[in-house]
Amino acid sequence: MNKRFITFEGGEGTGKTTLIEMLMKDLLASGFDAIKTREPGGSKISEQIRNVILNVDNTEMKYMTEALLYAASRCQHLEEVVKPALNSGKVVICDRYVDSSLAYQGYARGLGIEKVYKINDYAISGFYPDLTIYIDVDPRIGLGRIKSNHRDMNRLDLEKIAFHDKVRNGYLEVSKMFPDRIKVIDGNDTIENIYQKIKEIVFESIK
Repeated sequence: MNKRFITFEGGEGTGKTTLIEMLMKDLLASGFDAIKTREPGGSKISEQIRNVILNVDNTEMKYMTEALLYAASRCQHLEEVVKPALNSGKVVICDRYVDSSLAYQGYARGLGIEKVYKINDYAISGFYPDLTIYIDVDPRIGLGRIKSNHRDMNRLDLEKIAFHDKVRNGYLEVSKMFPDRIKVIDGNDTIENIYQKIKEIVFESIK
């Protein structure tokens, strides 16, 4: 069976958005019916939840509240956007999915990867991606890119560097848990070289 639900993961400033745009362009040019979407968000209700999660004023948000809001947004987005697109034969490229929660809330927030996995497994009824591209970059480089690009900083961007280091470690732990699904890409190369590696992996999986 072709792998058509593909997610991109990584810390802040890893270049996911740019790489997804490049991939979408090539997929469409190659005749694939493909859509891109994102988490948290991707649908009306999920985008409203996103605004609550990332609002810089919500500094008092408890870690479990954060984890549950992500799971709730994910559930809505999956049922409203992802599954219908897949059922109609589309390739779905999603910027973040369940592995983000495992790395950010499970590992970096200290809630426990297993606990956050159970929350999300229930929320998505065990519906996981066919392929996940994890772009591995030192957080100092990623956050530097955000500042140089003058992107608006959200609540998670503003966390201390120690938190972002934990996120990276969390992703590396999660990638070891699901080695068949998660492909680790060195994000320190040029964007063109990184993309070529990703393109090769993705096109091989969906042909």
